[in-house]
Amino acid sequence: MPLRIVIDARRVSDFGIGTYIRNLVRTLATLDSVNHYTLIVSSPQVSELAGAGPNFEMVIYPRTTRTGMAQIGFGYFLHGLRADVYHIPLNLVPLWMPKPYLVTTHDMSSLLFGAQSGFRNNVRRFFLRRGLLRADQIIAVSGATRRDVEAVLGVPASRIRVVYNAPDPVFRPRTETGVRLRQAPEVQRVLERYRIQYPYVLYVGRTNPEKNIPRLVEAFAVLLGELQDDELYRHLRLIIIGDAISKHPVLRHTVIHSRVESSVRFLGFVPIETLRAFYQAAAAFVFPSLYEGFGLPPLEAMACGTPVVCSNVSALPEVVGDAAMKVNPENVFDIARGIREVLLDETLRARLIDAGSKQVAQFSWAQTARQVLQAYQEIAATRNRPA
Repeated sequence: MPLRIVIDARRVSDFGIGTYIRNLVRTLATLDSVNHYTLIVSSPQVSELAGAGPNFEMVIYPRTTRTGMAQIGFGYFLHGLRADVYHIPLNLVPLWMPKPYLVTTHDMSSLLFGAQSGFRNNVRRFFLRRGLLRADQIIAVSGATRRDVEAVLGVPASRIRVVYNAPDPVFRPRTETGVRLRQAPEVQRVLERYRIQYPYVLYVGRTNPEKNIPRLVEAFAVLLGELQDDELYRHLRLIIIGDAISKHPVLRHTVIHSRVESSVRFLGFVPIETLRAFYQAAAAFVFPSLYEGFGLPPLEAMACGTPVVCSNVSALPEVVGDAAMKVNPENVFDIARGIREVLLDETLRARLIDAGSKQVAQFSWAQTARQVLQAYQEIAATRNRPA
């Protein structure tokens, strides 16, 4: 008998979690034509989920607030859908959550690096732990995240299964039929639109404190001093795609203090096709994060054929394997060293690009969706099993 599966897809347009929801739903649509899926969205215009298939329907829950009484209201709304399995794709389980349900946990950053402390942080911890302990199954996107959930919230590891993320299929290598995409017209148009006529290293992602962007800026300032006589890289730039610099005054002060205002560009968020072009044309991708539950951007860069420099902490070594130059994210000079070696050592660059292509091939949304579908089936079978 077909299952009735409800997925909270309200954050499909978000950075990171949106990639998870969008690709999971699209891939489930190609794999599963039997079960019935209800996708909860905030607006009737959700292009990311269009054309999923006749066994997929969208229902609108228009309230955007995700805390307090709104959470109770969302739980009440879910009860009315009467599903066999509910899937909450992030660590925000509503109060009065109907069962059975599955939670995907992406990281513990809200507790480890959140702005709240004391009583409020304890309340947040209580509700996060409650939501996970009541879940019929928990998916962690990496072994590191599973260990964090176990250590921070005291959830037994035996209740958590690891199901890896994967890059969006839109990200692809610089070469197609032997032609470098760096020279392709669509890439050139993006570079011309943003007036980029120089080599650059790229960072993509949020600029929250755990992302360690001030140290990246300081490392870049060190690197510029070391490359000032290099014919190719003396005009090197750092491009940061993600949050606007205005959100983080400390970052602005770091740029000014490091005297690299003319060499660092903050572009905010860009469309995914534009982002692909930036990945493909970058001299290197740098990701010095202090904490990641998974770390999609390094894999996206690898998928585009760009060498990666990233941290040697948290989930990143697990995700990138030996396909990246790993550095100590707390050491500005080590970050600068890693970038310098990747830029100047052609043998190293070639090895990282080749290894990156092989590493990213280990992750696929087909594999992820099959494992999630298996979890749905296991949960439903357990709940329907006679006592």
